[in-house]
Amino acid sequence: MFTNIRQPEVLASYRIPVNAGRVAETPAEAKAIAEELGSAVAVKSQVHTGGRGKAGGIKLAKSPAEAEAAAEKILGMDINGHTVHKVLIVPAVDIQREIYLGVILDRAQRQVSLMASAEGGVDIETVARETPEKIVRVLADPYLGLHAWQAREVGFALGLDAKQVGQFADIALKLYKAFMETDATLAEINPLIVTGDGTVMALDSKMSFDDNALFRHADIQDMRDLAEEEPTEIDAKASGISFVKLTGNIGCIVNGAGLAMATMDAVKLSGGDPANFLDVGGGASADQVANAFTLVTADPAVKAILINIFGGITRGDVVAQGIREALGRVQVTVPIVVRLSGTNATEGQAILAEAGITAVDSMDEAARKVVESVGQAA
Repeated sequence: MFTNIRQPEVLASYRIPVNAGRVAETPAEAKAIAEELGSAVAVKSQVHTGGRGKAGGIKLAKSPAEAEAAAEKILGMDINGHTVHKVLIVPAVDIQREIYLGVILDRAQRQVSLMASAEGGVDIETVARETPEKIVRVLADPYLGLHAWQAREVGFALGLDAKQVGQFADIALKLYKAFMETDATLAEINPLIVTGDGTVMALDSKMSFDDNALFRHADIQDMRDLAEEEPTEIDAKASGISFVKLTGNIGCIVNGAGLAMATMDAVKLSGGDPANFLDVGGGASADQVANAFTLVTADPAVKAILINIFGGITRGDVVAQGIREALGRVQVTVPIVVRLSGTNATEGQAILAEAGITAVDSMDEAARKVVESVGQAA
């Protein structure tokens, strides 16, 4: 799934009231936009992460000159590992109240959940963990949809007055519709604000979409900003590899998504920290393994690599041959630990031994060895 698109445009297309603005890539552009708006503005960093306000990525400016100065400070800023390349300039609004509103798939209930909280403007995960009673939830049957009375019920539970409940319910129903029609996995407005004159509007938003359904939504794909995504993950997708960069120092190369998750758990249980999730798929050919080595070693934090292959449909000797060929193409300077099990594992281990690599049968043993190799290198 991906989230880095222009969410306000999606919400606006469903007639949800948003605080419309324009994107600037330089301080001069920010100043020009502020001059056109002719009012106090907010300068908001555009990065694929939360916590922008706390990190100083959102600033108020009372004049075009202040907007220019704010943009100069924000552009180039690092927020949770993301560099700010663009800022959104929007009119400043009189915020009297902030609310969280979200729609998400509840897999346990097999229904869609509408969630709201009077604690808007903060991480909903923190609210859910520390004060779960402040979150109001209703379930919408995927066949029957979200009913207007359900949306109004949530609005009253938040303590809104009758006029505001009507506006809230209208926005909630439209957000649910946007969630369903765009094949989203998450659609949230945080904060949904009540202004000084009682108007309810979306101030900030986030949407995540199901990659498997994107072929139905060319308009959403056109909004994708690849500059805000991890370059390695983009390269991995082009190679047909499932890859997610993490913060550890042990690179993982695995065939199968479930086994990849188990491998990361094994590394953690052994006292290590995985640097990535990587599934080369069922084939694990020489080309795929070579691409996987390139992706993993591109991360300077990686100090060792754990290859965990279970030979099922793909034979162990074929995978081992692929690993040997890949090592002839890609220079790997960190320790490598291989766990090879399943069909023709013995033959595969012999091939790896000829290449100077010892393979083990146990995933736990492999995880322990790779963690030890990092400690020895340190």
